[in-house]
Amino acid sequence: MNKAKIAWITDTTASLSKEFIEKHHIHVIPLHVVINDEFYKETIDITEQEFYERMKNEEGKFQTSQPSINDFVELYNKLKENYDCGIAIHASSLLTGTYQSSVMAAGMEDFKLFAIDSQTGSYPLSYLIKKGIDLVDQGLDAQEVVNQLNALRDHTRLYLVPSNLDQLHKSGRVSGGQKILASLFNIKPILSIEDGAAKIKDKVRTEKKAFAWLVNQLTEDLAAKTVRKVAVVHANHLEKAAQLEKMVNESFPHIETEKMMLITVAGVHTGVGTLGLSWVCE
Repeated sequence: MNKAKIAWITDTTASLSKEFIEKHHIHVIPLHVVINDEFYKETIDITEQEFYERMKNEEGKFQTSQPSINDFVELYNKLKENYDCGIAIHASSLLTGTYQSSVMAAGMEDFKLFAIDSQTGSYPLSYLIKKGIDLVDQGLDAQEVVNQLNALRDHTRLYLVPSNLDQLHKSGRVSGGQKILASLFNIKPILSIEDGAAKIKDKVRTEKKAFAWLVNQLTEDLAAKTVRKVAVVHANHLEKAAQLEKMVNESFPHIETEKMMLITVAGVHTGVGTLGLSWVCE
C-alpha cells in the first residue's frame, strides 16, 4: 500500500523560518495586522519587527485579524489535486478564528484534513509542526501523528511579561485603575498561555523578579521532565531578550536557546517590549 501524501498547513503565528518552510513545503496562510484600519498580510506586507516599530512610534489602533476563509478555500482547492490529505496546525482557537476557518474551508472543498488546535502559538506551535514532520518521516500515518501532537499540547509552556499595561488596557484586558496602580508600584503581571487562553499567573514588583520567576518555572519543569530548547520571545526588545537569554544560559548551560520575535496576535495585547520564555517538556 502506497504511503499517503500529506500536506502541512499552518499560519504565520508559527514563526517558522523561510528556509524551513521552503525545505518542508509547508503552506502558510498569513494573518492580517491592522493599523488604523489598514490591513497588512503578516510577514508579506509587514514584518513583526515593523509592526512593533509602528506600535512604538505611532498613535492609533493596532489590531490583528484572522485570514479570510477564501484564503483557505483557494489553498485546499489546489492541495486536493496533489495530496491525499493535510495536517493543519493553527494558533489557539480562543485567540484567533484561524483554526475554525481552516476546518470550514476544508469541508467546503471536500479536502481530507486532520486539524489541530495547538491551544498556543509562537515557539510551541513551531515545535509541534517540526515534531509532526519528524513523526511522518518515521513512518506514522496522519491520525497517529495528530494523536501524538494533541497529547503534547499540555506540555507546552509560553510565559509573557508585558513591559507595561498600556496595550492590555486598550484591549480591555485590564482596567484603568489597575493600570495606574501597576505603574505606581512597578508591578509586572506574568501571563501564561494555558488551555488556549491568556491567564495572569502571578504579579511581581520588578523586572528582575519577573525574570527570576520565569527561570524558576523552567527549574521546576526540569526537576521531572526533559527540556532540550528554550525560546526567548520578545516584542522588538533585543537588548532585554539577550539579558534574559544570558540568565537562562548561565543557569542551564546544557539547554539550547534561541531568540525570536513575539507573534503579533499576542503582542497587539501585551505591547512593545514584552519579554517571555517558552519551551516544551518532552
